[in-house]
Amino acid sequence: MSVPRRYLPSISALIAFEAVARLGSATQAAAELSLTQSAISRQLKALEDQLGVALLAREGRGLVLTPKGQDYVREVRTVLQHLAQAAVSAQTNVEGGPLNLAILPAFGMHWLAPRLRDFARRHPEVTVNLSTRLAPFDFRTSSFDAAIHFGREDWPGVAYLPLLSETVVPVCAPSLIDAALTDPEEILRYDLLHLDTRPRGWARWLRALGHAEEPPPGMVFDQFSTMAQAAIHGLGIALLPTFFAEPYLADGQLVLASEQTSQSIGTYYLVWPKDRAGPPALVSFRDWLAAQRLTP
Repeated sequence: MSVPRRYLPSISALIAFEAVARLGSATQAAAELSLTQSAISRQLKALEDQLGVALLAREGRGLVLTPKGQDYVREVRTVLQHLAQAAVSAQTNVEGGPLNLAILPAFGMHWLAPRLRDFARRHPEVTVNLSTRLAPFDFRTSSFDAAIHFGREDWPGVAYLPLLSETVVPVCAPSLIDAALTDPEEILRYDLLHLDTRPRGWARWLRALGHAEEPPPGMVFDQFSTMAQAAIHGLGIALLPTFFAEPYLADGQLVLASEQTSQSIGTYYLVWPKDRAGPPALVSFRDWLAAQRLTP
């Protein structure tokens, strides 16, 4: 963008003006900026001459802003702040900066979050910002750089990095079942808890173990976290990913309802738009995740 020179004051003049406006004195501004009072006065006169308006007026021994000056100093402070932020960014985030990532709640909390400390240690130049999204969205109308996706490679216009094939296990409160069931079909005698995004989860689990019976309907939840809490309180048996169930099994809040597991209906992926140049922060994160997916 080309702007006529007469509309572009010098940075030195803007800094001097902002200091005088804030401190109310050319003498104090000069001391703060390590300049002489006459240098500050020259900068102010040059700025007012260039703009053709009075920005400051003398009041007693001090200087006060005119109405025009009050409006102008607000804009000047915004411009100076943007310039300072740009300078810091150029100096410190050449290979980093923010990474805006959309996550799935259960995967983000139980698989990704415990590993992020390692990423932060290896890449202090990157700031990871996490937000929850339960379904695919249009990257073109969002501020996200990447997302965690579960299922198949059915998100249009993205590239994929496979992270983890999900294995599920049935769990319940210790008071519900004395010992893990040996015959998976026995689970049909109990109330089953369902996830609304995986309505066929129980049917697939039974079929993978050689049983064609249709599971009965039951309570439906929108997230693993609320379904796990229902199971803890004895409301039924939940089918949870092993990475999600492990903490509850370890502290005894849940127990295995069956020792049988099966592969679930999909895989967790990191996805990012194909048609957008990946920022350095995403490249660092993607390379780090590629190594993490080999870790149980």
